[in-house]
Amino acid sequence: MSTDDRSDRAASFDQAAAVYQATRPGYPDEAVRWAVPADARDVLDLGAGTGKLTGRLVALGWHVVAVEPSDAMRAELGAALPSVDVRPGMAERTGLPDASVDAVTIAQAWHWVDPAAAAAEIARVLRPGGQVAPIWNVRDEATDWVARWTEIVHRGDSLETSYRDPVLGDAFTPTEHATFRWTQRLRTDQLRGLAASRSHLILLPPDERDALLDAVDELVATHPDLRGREWVDVPYRTECYRARLR
Repeated sequence: MSTDDRSDRAASFDQAAAVYQATRPGYPDEAVRWAVPADARDVLDLGAGTGKLTGRLVALGWHVVAVEPSDAMRAELGAALPSVDVRPGMAERTGLPDASVDAVTIAQAWHWVDPAAAAAEIARVLRPGGQVAPIWNVRDEATDWVARWTEIVHRGDSLETSYRDPVLGDAFTPTEHATFRWTQRLRTDQLRGLAASRSHLILLPPDERDALLDAVDELVATHPDLRGREWVDVPYRTECYRARLR
């Protein structure tokens, strides 16, 4: 995928902020506690989106600054968490002062950034010994209906798997990795919206997008684990990485 294509995909969420907020999963507290040092005071939630991780950081007691480039996503975040300091900015240009935070989280967003530029910016805003934590939620495709849903949603998708061991450079210690398994409870009719929140579908021509969304509806209507059910538990793995500023 070209840089321009990746930029278009990253920017696409401006068109689906409300459905993103309604259907995308949050993050389990045990993963958040692993990602952020207990003695941290100020946390930068980078690429904060609609605040899926921001809300857990606030609930667990940290002072949070949320930085997000999308106007629509920031609006959703501000509506959900009106007390949070929400600012426009990017991973490569946060707008924060030097050495101003103890930890940086970047959930479901590292694959959209320029890694070298983002790592340099994160190193700049972290205090000495501060910690960075790239995090991804990944659907657990060991469950049959999840694997089938994923196949539908990614038909024709050119984007490689988003989560990976992040390359942070020599300013940071080697990354540590941990996996946390959990489930998100959704109404089965929300599986269509969850699909519609994916960048691949957002940018498809309407007829192609509708065809994939109709295929999701068909899966919900016919799969034995979904058919006739109002609610379903969507299994996730939260893949967390962390590293300290040297």
